[in-house]
Amino acid sequence: MIRVLLADDQTLVRGAFALLVNSADDMEVVGEAGTGDEAVTLTRDLRPDVVLMDIRMPSTDGIEATRQICADDASSKVLILTTFETDTNVLRGLRAGACGFLPKDTRPDALLDAIRTVAAGEALLSPGATRAVITRALSRPDAPPPERLASLTAREREVLRLVAAGRSNQEIADDLVVSPLTAKTHVARILAKLGARDRVHLVIAAYEAGLL
Repeated sequence: MIRVLLADDQTLVRGAFALLVNSADDMEVVGEAGTGDEAVTLTRDLRPDVVLMDIRMPSTDGIEATRQICADDASSKVLILTTFETDTNVLRGLRAGACGFLPKDTRPDALLDAIRTVAAGEALLSPGATRAVITRALSRPDAPPPERLASLTAREREVLRLVAAGRSNQEIADDLVVSPLTAKTHVARILAKLGARDRVHLVIAAYEAGLL
């Protein structure tokens, strides 16, 4: 059973999400928080598998709450839900340690699948969040790749660009005319070389290196 904590300052929104989550056979809501501070405290007390986090909340905002949760307990995964998929919000949320970023108008079935994905240790970005990161990258002057990317081969940098563009392993395999297993191996090697937790944090690495 996937244990979910809801963090949103609007009672009606929390209620709607609670009904949806509790309707699934494989998950349950174990707590609700109306502020960022409450979200941090309840996460420490309840140790949920996934925290559904709003950005705009009283006292501590959702991004700072995410940072505190991820620094304190790596086992609780944060999935940010917001109506504001701006480039700044996305990058701040990912840097804080969020495993995913979705708009609040995501379809109910897609949201439940997202919770399952994050609970399984995977990461995800909505198309809007990916576009926000790419738009931010395109609007700034070119930056030289940092030293942390020096260990990547030319092919691995190419794969990193595709990951940052939101391509799946199968799509990367199709683009590069290689097998899905080869694409998966490239991604795994890049994660290891950069010390990144997941694909979401590869997007940050690509952005900061000017590869987007």
